[in-house]
Amino acid sequence: MRSAARFTVFTAAAAVAALTAVTGCAQKNDAGGDGAIKVAASDTACEISKKEVPSGKVQFELENKGSKVTELYVYFPDGRIVTEKENIGPGTKASITAEIKPGLYEVACKPGMKGDGIRQPLKVTGEGGEKRSPELDAAVAEYRKYVQAQADETLPRTQAFVDAVKAGDVEAAKKAYAPSRIGWERTEPVAESFGDIDPKTDVRQDGLEAGQTWTGWHRLEKSLWADNKIGDDEKKLADQLMTDVTDWQKRVGTAEITPTSMANGAKELLDEVATGKVTGEEEAYSHTDLVDFKGNVEGAQKAFELLKAVATKNDPALVTRLDTQFAALNTLLDKYRADKTGYEFTSYDQVGAPERKELSDGVNALAEPLSKLAAAVAK
Repeated sequence: MRSAARFTVFTAAAAVAALTAVTGCAQKNDAGGDGAIKVAASDTACEISKKEVPSGKVQFELENKGSKVTELYVYFPDGRIVTEKENIGPGTKASITAEIKPGLYEVACKPGMKGDGIRQPLKVTGEGGEKRSPELDAAVAEYRKYVQAQADETLPRTQAFVDAVKAGDVEAAKKAYAPSRIGWERTEPVAESFGDIDPKTDVRQDGLEAGQTWTGWHRLEKSLWADNKIGDDEKKLADQLMTDVTDWQKRVGTAEITPTSMANGAKELLDEVATGKVTGEEEAYSHTDLVDFKGNVEGAQKAFELLKAVATKNDPALVTRLDTQFAALNTLLDKYRADKTGYEFTSYDQVGAPERKELSDGVNALAEPLSKLAAAVAK
């Protein structure tokens, strides 16, 4: 999930590695054939080099000239997210490629990673969307099925969690908490693309906007582990969580999914691990971070596997690296897993600094080649 505070807790080495990984994400640009859309971001401005581009694969290259960590978003007219790039540090650059259909959009920079951002209009012209190979169409179709299946499976798991909260059973609620989040963690970029669901279900306290009421999983997590209580407020929050998760499950089939969004989403999932799970921020009270960690990795690997056939044709060496690094990271995670087929992991507060560094290195080793998957698919 998003949090304005998460960049600051990187170790210097991890931050440099992660920021290096997001640059050069996809080098091909079909927007008019004359280069990417340049985005000059600062603490008070967000200037784009083009206000109109043809539909298809569009590359955005952002330079953060401000003093705050920023984010780049491209929004549909209805507020859904076309693509995004988070945690772009002061003085750094990042790039991302998206497949965009004709229409009117908004490009937003978010200094401080909060609020609506500084926005610029973008018109995308043309007759239709990007023409893709049958292999890529099949990959998108299969990934759409996967995302829907994850949402469908999340409903009964969340209901079990909600039922335990409403019954006032703290221990049962604690046991049901992490399993209820697995499907969400596997497909988090798609869930976040709707814009309005993530702030209600998955926001942490340090990510709240001014005036925002804290709801969702992490609000209940605090009550269960930090306060060790379930009151009337928690029971109402549980009902609200079920309502919001059901809303996500019903809407997820309408998500805009493209090969590049799959590849970018896989990288976003690794960024989620690097900026929340490895640091222990995501599950600050329950310490179930490794369950989320595994879910993020599984979701990223699913996207990669579906895009693998096309990526192999375009960049076989990259695919070999990704196969190797996914295997290495999964092997590393298994060290903290009681059952290799289940989701019982070591409590993260029991994982020492050297082991966390090892996990961080494993994430960074995978994130670097994964940042190139979109380019391999876009060739």
